[in-house]
Amino acid sequence: MTHFLRSRHAAILVGVGTAVADDPGLNCKILSPLSSSPEGVGNGKREQHPNQPRPIILDPSARWEVSEKSKVIQLARLKQGLGPFIFTAKKVEEVPEERRAVVEGVGGKYVRVEGLKAKGEGEGKGEGATSRESFAWADVLRTIKEEGLDSVMIEGGGSVINSLLALEQAGEQELVDSVIVTIAPTWLGAGGVLVCPPRVVGRDGQPAPPVRLRDVSWQPLGEDVVLCGKIL
Repeated sequence: MTHFLRSRHAAILVGVGTAVADDPGLNCKILSPLSSSPEGVGNGKREQHPNQPRPIILDPSARWEVSEKSKVIQLARLKQGLGPFIFTAKKVEEVPEERRAVVEGVGGKYVRVEGLKAKGEGEGKGEGATSRESFAWADVLRTIKEEGLDSVMIEGGGSVINSLLALEQAGEQELVDSVIVTIAPTWLGAGGVLVCPPRVVGRDGQPAPPVRLRDVSWQPLGEDVVLCGKIL
């Protein structure tokens, strides 16, 4: 399911915490149908899916020490994924030259996002921010559009998803088209990724109404169940 969804989006986004902790590949692992020679005879080889998403990493302070050993770089070099776009609040020329060379060498780049906010100033507290700074989601999504990407799958980590869902609950902005949740018979424990947006209080001092989904569908996948829906 995850890789099918990745193939259906122009970009896949994670926060710097996920990039540092998990070293994700951020590609689509679905293989294309059997390829054919110019003469139309199948050569029996299956190639990487042509619809690879563009990896986007939210890294306001440019702290991710991306290198040739990073999985996303290795996959891009093998033509099994795309080079990452790293969104940062720093001027691009302030990022260490060796990191820029690694990223640009596989078709990626550092992208400066304007509008950095101090925490507590409003919307969009993104993962990977410093203790006082983060991106506003409106600025992130506008930058994604300016880069020519017309859809994005927000995959993690927990604070990235929480910050986006909190905006929806507050009714401040309608930024999410759909929500997909996989429910598995597994206890992750306290160290797992916690998706639980902060409780939102309205201007009247009362808790905002809970967010509900519409057009809900449930899809069993082995022992797992996938919940899909749109926010009311």
